[in-house]
Amino acid sequence: MAYVLTADGGTESLRARIYDLEGTCHGSVSVPYETQFGPGARAEQDPADWWRNFVEATRGVLAESSVDPAEVEAIAYATTSCTVVALDEEGQALRPAILWMDVRAGEEADAVLATGDPALRLNGGGQGPVSAEWMIPKALWLRRHEPEIFARAHRICEYQDFLTYQLTGEWAASLDNAGLRWHYRNDEGGWAESLVDALGIPELREKWPPRVVAPGEVIGTLSARAAGELGLPRAVKVVQGGADALIGMIGLGVARPGQLALITGSSHLQFGVTESPLSASGVWGSYADIVYPGRFIVEGGQTSTGSIINWLGRLTGGLDYEELNAKAAALEPGAEGLIVQDHFQGNRTPYTDPHSRGAILGLTLAHEKHHLFRAIMEGIGFGTRAILNAFSRAGYEATEMTVGGGASASDLWMQIHADTSGLPIRIPASPDAPSTGSAVLAAHGAGHFASLDEGIAAMVRPGRQVDPDPQAVARYEELYQQYEALYPAAREVLGR
Repeated sequence: MAYVLTADGGTESLRARIYDLEGTCHGSVSVPYETQFGPGARAEQDPADWWRNFVEATRGVLAESSVDPAEVEAIAYATTSCTVVALDEEGQALRPAILWMDVRAGEEADAVLATGDPALRLNGGGQGPVSAEWMIPKALWLRRHEPEIFARAHRICEYQDFLTYQLTGEWAASLDNAGLRWHYRNDEGGWAESLVDALGIPELREKWPPRVVAPGEVIGTLSARAAGELGLPRAVKVVQGGADALIGMIGLGVARPGQLALITGSSHLQFGVTESPLSASGVWGSYADIVYPGRFIVEGGQTSTGSIINWLGRLTGGLDYEELNAKAAALEPGAEGLIVQDHFQGNRTPYTDPHSRGAILGLTLAHEKHHLFRAIMEGIGFGTRAILNAFSRAGYEATEMTVGGGASASDLWMQIHADTSGLPIRIPASPDAPSTGSAVLAAHGAGHFASLDEGIAAMVRPGRQVDPDPQAVARYEELYQQYEALYPAAREVLGR
């Protein structure tokens, strides 16, 4: 038997899995790590935890699956995107990593947009805004606020690239992350050198990894140190992955123009496939070749989704999901007068406003936890609807959404998404999209499939479908108008 190992480095944990070439998962082990939150919507993690968890999860899944390590042929992994690290020449972190959801670099994002550089054409058709989440604003923040760290950094890169170095000793960036968040244009000359020059940080270009490797391509094999720590042969191929949500597209089987992937977790991400470039206000992209060669990706995203549900649990001493789902499902659309704005860590699209904040409107003393639970799901559904509307204005029409990640386990949340969007929801047999996509990449890199499309056909299995309820669709159409009015009203009240 031939097997591949995957890792999904998410916001709250790192999960390792082992797959065969038919897409069957033979073991899964997750190890949590901590996130430190601070004022100004800051969020940081310790990169040492990532590698420690990678080793622990890998050894754990090998033991759980009873797979012979000699039968593992390749590794591929997906991680949070734009989680920025400053590393020395030995690959050791000089400071905590700045997590993807950290939006401290709002002023730096404005400075990037102010350059008017041609590389910004992917930001809403060149009209912006630029997100404080992205690589260059965060690197510029380091240069301005921690100049000694910036100067000492041998590499400024991402979670993905940190793992690559730990596994292989090679410095390589993923084309997926670089094309998505670093303004790298695979179809137009590569690095955005004029942009970093305009910002007065030309040295940043030399701090980025020298190689850019596309998803599915082999970076190298395990170093002696990594092989020893993981308990795997040195001959195991390390295959490039990328941003968890983008690699999730592969795991969901979303590869054809017109298909749309909804990746759920701490955040929601929406990705569509096009045959030709598309750029417009409120839409990020389109990005060339970052997942599939010769195809373009359009993007939308919500910074806070599953993390809002977690917030509700922290606030109220925990959540009994079975009870809450049952009570919330018994409510009519609208949760008896509650409207939630899902901007708890700012808005990614269509507004790209790091200063926007969450809001709960309509509270009474009669409302209980299950009302908030449903209203949060509905607010997130409306946030997705706003993104689909921006796509539509740009000329991209989705006819279905294929969903992966934690929210796909909730029948109620999937029905709410179907009803707020008016689209059928498809859920593959395996909802763990980044891991399944990484398995396809690893198998392709190991030489078992000639293309990613061939790997998808062999390893991604269809599942169930959730159709919209026409009566609920009509009710949510009315409620969406209230949701849409909340953003400008809240922005005026908060003075942001």
